[in-house]
Amino acid sequence: MSQATFDPTKYNNSDNTPFSEVVEKELSRRSVLRGGAGIAAMSLFAGAGLVGCSDDDDDAAADVAAAVEQLNFSSIPGSKTDSVAIADGYSAKVLAPWGEPLNSAAAAWKADGTNTAEDQANSVGMHHDGMYFYPLNGSDTDGVLCINHEYIDQNALHPNGRTEDAGGNRTIAEEIRKEINAHGVTTVRVQLVNGSWQIVKDDPLNRRFTGATEMDITGPLADHPSLITKYAQARSVARGTLNNCGNGFTPWGTYLTCEENWPGYFTKASGRTDADNRIGVGSSGTRYSWEDLAGDASEQNDEFTRFDATPSGANALEDYRNEANGHGYIVEIDPYDGSSRAKKRTALGRFRHEGCVHGTLTAGEPVVFYSGHDGRFEYIYKFVSAAAWDPADADRTDRLNVGSKYMDEGTLYVARFDEAGVGVWLPLTMDGATTDGGKLSDSYASLAEIILDTAGAADKVGATPMDRPEWAAVDPFTGSVYFTLTNNTRRDGSSADAQANPANPRLNNSFGHIIRWDEGSTATSFNWEIFLFGAPSDAAADVNRSGLTDLNQLASPDGLVFDDRGIMWVQTDNGASEVTEETNDQMLAIIPSKLVDENGKQKVLTSENQAELKRFFVGPNGCEVTGLAFTPDYKHFFANIQHPGNWPFSNDAAEVTPAGTSVRPRAAVVAIAKNDGGTIGA
Repeated sequence: MSQATFDPTKYNNSDNTPFSEVVEKELSRRSVLRGGAGIAAMSLFAGAGLVGCSDDDDDAAADVAAAVEQLNFSSIPGSKTDSVAIADGYSAKVLAPWGEPLNSAAAAWKADGTNTAEDQANSVGMHHDGMYFYPLNGSDTDGVLCINHEYIDQNALHPNGRTEDAGGNRTIAEEIRKEINAHGVTTVRVQLVNGSWQIVKDDPLNRRFTGATEMDITGPLADHPSLITKYAQARSVARGTLNNCGNGFTPWGTYLTCEENWPGYFTKASGRTDADNRIGVGSSGTRYSWEDLAGDASEQNDEFTRFDATPSGANALEDYRNEANGHGYIVEIDPYDGSSRAKKRTALGRFRHEGCVHGTLTAGEPVVFYSGHDGRFEYIYKFVSAAAWDPADADRTDRLNVGSKYMDEGTLYVARFDEAGVGVWLPLTMDGATTDGGKLSDSYASLAEIILDTAGAADKVGATPMDRPEWAAVDPFTGSVYFTLTNNTRRDGSSADAQANPANPRLNNSFGHIIRWDEGSTATSFNWEIFLFGAPSDAAADVNRSGLTDLNQLASPDGLVFDDRGIMWVQTDNGASEVTEETNDQMLAIIPSKLVDENGKQKVLTSENQAELKRFFVGPNGCEVTGLAFTPDYKHFFANIQHPGNWPFSNDAAEVTPAGTSVRPRAAVVAIAKNDGGTIGA
């Protein structure tokens, strides 16, 4: 998630035991601080993490042997320039920047910001984030990139920023339409031509899913009264997808985009529900004030009115009191079918989703998805499908029907991290036990109501408040699940969940960490430990617990992706001055499955093995490095540069913008290749 859209408000006001307190007791128990030298290298569980449970260490050991042995590049220094920096022997080119036309309905991108809303509806969206590459016919050089667009920069989007009257109200409908069209998701066909990746203009697979695109609601909330609006009287549709940050993909070939900080797009002055308050729908004003043009003479289908969810009619059929209820979900898109409709999969919960990754697949076992709620003191979730995995479904061409099979029915769980490195998945079902001795059915009339207030239900069952859960990634060889906990500057000692402790002894912690767990012998148990602590290299040992150096210091781990060779790629969205003084946001790599002790048990990162974490790539000034996708042969990588300050100057992503030169910044994909044509990273 971009720092520009992060909502610092703490919406979780439950009394649930915070993760910091759990970790303090656990690390004290394990005595992992040895004279300030850092966390001890031990693993509580090294089994191959199946979708719901596992205890097969032998299979895990055999799998790990197949992982790539080592990284083939040297860690690079930090960088502070208006260009990307990349490991020696690699090159980086700009691909699919914001505003690049997808078809002939859009005019060429204009450096003065004068492209129209219609142009934007037919061009690549703004502020790229999560991403995935879908090969066509198994090709390594031809495929579809699915790209999330998290938010917008009004100063870059328009010639002179947004237009307002003397009272600060929006006045131009065309500007708002352009902003809505810059949100959402782009699917774009790209090909490698003469060594350079290019957009295939006017390809039927080129599509935009914007903040206004109609989508289907599936799962528990399909046809539920809480989705009725003046526009969506059929109740099973929603308009648009907003603040698309992290992503995921399915084993059957579809794309998952995650709606993260969507509450800030809506306002609701009265008629508020507990779910509105808990998730953070505001009571006055919105992020971009799109509702200012409600009732404009040019307005069509209440395109601006809908962002004000304040009841104004006799019932839901006459206003948009339920409009926000159509947002906050995992959205499934079929990149191979240019005529398909996107599906909002409500069974996976409604919250500020940041990423969605599936667990290890086993025939005859359920399919599992993990997702985090990006907010201070928010939770980590797991969805377990009711249907058992059938490998034949990976090859079906009715991909969205397959998605309905595995993603519309199942059990949603939320994580509780207990002492002794064990955890419990708490079911968010009608008979789910609450901390007061009751059941969720005491507070909710149906599963649909639980889903609508997912975070509130998680409060009631006693989930563990975490430090901004963002992306998850699953090791393809061990099945271990890794999760970035980006930071929590609210740990200021003012309350029980804000105290310093041995695991996070840093008040106003802005460095973050990565947690790791393995599923246990039942679907409701797991075993956890902290894999990596972010920190500046010159921090004291009780802060720099992983012993990071100038060549791998980091803060605010955010994007997290495993490739099929066992390499874990870590991307940052750093706001800690101790690190930003040394380097821009970056991408690092490590092979966790190769960090084992003499007994073959997984180790965490310490000063003894920290050199295994290598900095591969650094973004330009002002940016966040996010999103990562690979071609099947691993000879080409795609990463996203979001909100750069003064970049790109040319198609060469590594060319520095000359001093004194200003360019209209464009978020873009960066296509990375090894100069000798070999595989990247290993």
